[in-house]
Amino acid sequence: MDIRTLPDRDRAVYNTLNKRYSLHFESLKIADYNIRLLKPSDMEELLNGRDPFSDMSTFPFWAKLWESSIVLAHLLVTVPQRQGQRLLELGAGLGLAGIAASAAGFEVVMTDNKQVVLDFQQVSAAANGDEHIKHLLFDWSLAPEMGSFDVIGGAEILSNEEFLDPLLDICKNYLVDGGTIYLAHDVRRKCLPIFLEKAERDFHVGSRKQSMRRDGETIDILVNRLQRK
Repeated sequence: MDIRTLPDRDRAVYNTLNKRYSLHFESLKIADYNIRLLKPSDMEELLNGRDPFSDMSTFPFWAKLWESSIVLAHLLVTVPQRQGQRLLELGAGLGLAGIAASAAGFEVVMTDNKQVVLDFQQVSAAANGDEHIKHLLFDWSLAPEMGSFDVIGGAEILSNEEFLDPLLDICKNYLVDGGTIYLAHDVRRKCLPIFLEKAERDFHVGSRKQSMRRDGETIDILVNRLQRK
């Protein structure tokens, strides 16, 4: 990726990130779409000397390209009648799913709770020639006015039980009637069955398991589809 080809605004964001972190672009194929994704090269730079095993809340989950994000990206680019539909991606992290979905026709709002995450997303979107994606800081407990969405998506966003009720409120408050929520998580995610049990009060919940092999390891991903009752 030749950084000089980025628009001035996005190149300035990249240069700021590059002063703090070692960076590289990874190329991924999502259906018919070739996606460039900006990633940090050294996790230690993000940890800044902290021990993530002593306090997992300090681990920069956003900086890892999760297998569930790849699964969600492949799913979103196959959603029927997606042209012009509004998509809200929660906890978008590096932004693979949202960028792929935008390339496939969605109007995408990508959210996360740290500005540095949005900066990575912005540069990646620009590297793919996409200046239409919106990037928004989003505290789930202080949900802003954004209108409603045809589709809500998220991958590996249920890492803590304290997120369950805020996520359920977001699903109920931002989804249009007739809309769909797609979630993708490692099947070992302990909070997931608790959330799905809560969600079944208001939503029809469908589930399917998908396995993918990456770096010599087989990962089982549970994909959930939620629609209002």
